[in-house]
Amino acid sequence: MAAAEKALVRHKPKIGDTRPAPPPASGDPPSGGPGGSADGSADGAGEGEPRRRRRRRGRGGGQASADGPDTALDAEAVERRRGRQRNGRPVGRYLMCVHVGDGTTQIAVLEGRMLIEHYVAREDDSQIHGNVYLGRVQNVLPGMEAAFLDIGTPKNAVLYRGDVQYDAEDLEEGGPARIEEILRARQSLICQVTKNPIGHKGARLTQEVSLPGRFVVLIPNSSTYGISKRLPDDERKRLRAVLDQVKPENHGLIVRTAAAEATTGELQRDVGHLVRRWEQIEALARRSQAPALLYREPTMAVRVIREEFNPSYRGVVIDDHGLYEEVRDYVTSIAPELSERVEFYDPETEALPLLERHHVAEQLHKALDRKVWLPSGGSLIIERTEALTVIDVNTGRNVGRSSLEETVYRNNLEAAEEIAHQLRLRDIGGIIVIDFIDMELKRNRDDLMRVFRDALARDKTRTQVFEVSDLGLVQMTRKRIGEGLLESMSSVCPTCDGRGVLLDSRVREAVERS
Repeated sequence: MAAAEKALVRHKPKIGDTRPAPPPASGDPPSGGPGGSADGSADGAGEGEPRRRRRRRGRGGGQASADGPDTALDAEAVERRRGRQRNGRPVGRYLMCVHVGDGTTQIAVLEGRMLIEHYVAREDDSQIHGNVYLGRVQNVLPGMEAAFLDIGTPKNAVLYRGDVQYDAEDLEEGGPARIEEILRARQSLICQVTKNPIGHKGARLTQEVSLPGRFVVLIPNSSTYGISKRLPDDERKRLRAVLDQVKPENHGLIVRTAAAEATTGELQRDVGHLVRRWEQIEALARRSQAPALLYREPTMAVRVIREEFNPSYRGVVIDDHGLYEEVRDYVTSIAPELSERVEFYDPETEALPLLERHHVAEQLHKALDRKVWLPSGGSLIIERTEALTVIDVNTGRNVGRSSLEETVYRNNLEAAEEIAHQLRLRDIGGIIVIDFIDMELKRNRDDLMRVFRDALARDKTRTQVFEVSDLGLVQMTRKRIGEGLLESMSSVCPTCDGRGVLLDSRVREAVERS
């Protein structure tokens, strides 16, 4: 094979590669994806190149390479990682369904048969969360303690004072630095998107870049050092000792929950890929002019699998053959013991579409309704506004059997569980106010808050809940990253402009005459 052809193969884009740059120049270090391919290339680059698909069917750590699983894994560890099976079929609590349509990809996560999460990915530039840009400061607003940056998107992105990194020695005066002392117009900055643009608001940025891998998250130029609190104490102690060996100089690390039982070699390889990726980002920033995209997060399907997929999933079912092969190759490279759980659902031979086969479509239809029925006959009314979301709890047809206090208590407990489920399914963020039915006994109110917090703990999105107010309301916040389920699957009515009402024709004529 000629040298040019070898170079082409070496820099061929693969699943998980995330940097949308040209092939690296000579001397640039190679880059890898989240799971560990060291064939540095751009996500989406080389579209005209011949595509080679790999099919690896090895089980449990076989065919290990320098970028593959650790060869030191023994058979017992591999079998444990593979998860439980029954009658030759994987057993797990969750199932992921991926449907590829015209211009969109839907990802549904089911717990048993119940839909608990749903994501919609579009083939446009609106979903840029996690991307790293070289931005140019357009203007600095001291009164807002923020700066607006041009990152190449239709709307300028905003960088708040608290997300700016600077060296205190560069400032002439002591004390807290003001944003106009740190930033100036036309200055170029490396920044990362922490929130997608929503409505009329642009994206939100931070200068503290974080690069997620399979087992760790790299925080460049930081002293951050942490381990997931979801891991047991003995595992945290083991990982802390491993981190002392693999932590790179001048960079911070956060160990993810997925690092449970990961070997030193796997963690070291993951850290090495992330460090090389950051070096590529810095090298690209030095030879680029702002605004420029330095790093693109993988597709939604790959991101969700990177964050979520583990032995508790009985499978990932995909109805697009191209995406199926890419995801299977990606899972084979990072967790070969789980590759058999990636399945292809052929829509041409199956009687029903994928989302209908697993009853996702009907559950989505209910999730878009403002009214949610509870098992006992009560109901929730969920109203979205621009400022906050209001949830009203009603007893409805639930008349109880013994006393009013007992009926209200049981109804509120059901509502607390369902509200946590709906917040997660609908991806509702921001300020949320819940009007539970008033209860006289303090112990019942305490039980309600305990059950509600326990239900919210299953949600990986950060939440904060306050005690019942004097008006009987529960106030909470849930971190908002992007648009919710309703916004992702609907558009504003052009007739009423989203108000949901039409003015009477006589009133409209009177207003127009005046």
